[in-house]
Amino acid sequence: MLPLLILLTLLLAGDPGGTSAATPPPPPQPNLPIGVNYGANADNLPAPTAVAAFLASKTTINRVKLFDYNPTFISAFANTSISVAITLPNSLLPSLADKSTGLTTAVSWVRANLAPYVPATNVTLLLAGNEILLSPDPNLILALLPAMRRLAQALKSEGFPSIRVSTPHYLGILAPSDGIPSNATFRAGYNTKLFPSMLQFHRDTKSPFMVNPYPYFSYNPQTLNYALFRPNAGIYDPATKLNYTSMFEAQMDAIYTAMVKLGYGDVEVAVGEAGWPTQAEAGQVGVGVKEAQDFNEGMLRVCSSGKGTPLMPNRTFETYLFSLFDENQKPGPVAERHFGLFNPDFAPVYDLGLLTDGKSVAPNPSPNPSPKPSPKPSPSGGGTWCVAKNGANSSDLQNNINWGCGYVDCKPIQTGGACFDPNNVQAHASYVMNAYYQANGHTDSACDFKGTGTVTSSDPSKCLAHN
Repeated sequence: MLPLLILLTLLLAGDPGGTSAATPPPPPQPNLPIGVNYGANADNLPAPTAVAAFLASKTTINRVKLFDYNPTFISAFANTSISVAITLPNSLLPSLADKSTGLTTAVSWVRANLAPYVPATNVTLLLAGNEILLSPDPNLILALLPAMRRLAQALKSEGFPSIRVSTPHYLGILAPSDGIPSNATFRAGYNTKLFPSMLQFHRDTKSPFMVNPYPYFSYNPQTLNYALFRPNAGIYDPATKLNYTSMFEAQMDAIYTAMVKLGYGDVEVAVGEAGWPTQAEAGQVGVGVKEAQDFNEGMLRVCSSGKGTPLMPNRTFETYLFSLFDENQKPGPVAERHFGLFNPDFAPVYDLGLLTDGKSVAPNPSPNPSPKPSPKPSPSGGGTWCVAKNGANSSDLQNNINWGCGYVDCKPIQTGGACFDPNNVQAHASYVMNAYYQANGHTDSACDFKGTGTVTSSDPSKCLAHN
């Protein structure tokens, strides 16, 4: 889910103990409208109709995002005030993109899976897959924009012109840079061959460009305050003369900057997913009820109160918090099962001011998390790896780490992680650079890092992904 270069020396300047004389952020404004991701990979959740009734009558949540198009969930929101975003599976996109039959396929899908439920259910958004640009399949990536166009055409022809089409992107769509928001650009190739056309589509159809910014996946103990909207020295952008004291705002402004450079600063930006877990692996610093509350309160201020970001002030953003409930059957690390805002009995896990009756609850202590699992290796690069060049400047390599941790899981190189040793910038940079390389098609450009990376066919470390 994806963060920017974090200049640790600036972030920690004058604040070695994690405190600051800066004025704490104000409390969240009550009753802010917000969207939420409604996943149901669990065996202890209430019925969808009960969920819909609760959200509509007891909360200020005004929209939900579904991860599929299950008719039980879609119909549950009929005749409520909640708007619904529906996600089409990645596997459907190639058939929608077909030049000769794609439009027919799209029309058939709309008639079968959407028309029976609208307008009783207020469907406002169709999402063409999820984080498609993470896929190693180039044909799926090539199918994305044509599929979006066919869906928009089908919606118009079937009498649903107000339903918008978008797709959520991970933050790896940004090219490696020095981490300053004003220097952000889209990745090479995509910035010329994909995003100009996609952003034109969004402009033409008045639909949002959707991103999934997750500070959780790029923080470390030294940058925790920056990730959680807590007082910190911040990161200064010399080009804009703006000082960033939250990672989330820096991520959003980096996306906006990349869009502006292509001439599409007028296209709306939406947040498809963002959140913070209440539990994680044993001993992991920075995870708990209070941390989740601080992050989500900060994001509410940015996205829903009209505060906006430094480059996009006084704006609101269509935003979907992750997530409505904990999902006890999700695979992966402990944290994946503990992003929920509400318990199955609808009691809040912590107070975000989302209940319309004004009631709140004190944060409950998290139970002891499960033992730390072995880290999963990054996807294989077909027998090649990306490592830091011998003799590369240590500050450049630290920049690579700070930037790369916005796009890959850096927990293994944190204190106590399986790849923390050897504890030096060369080894840690190689881990991060290789993880990015493996996740982005193991192309030469994905290992460039401003000339500090090199591709090798010799397995250099047990901590680097391989076949």
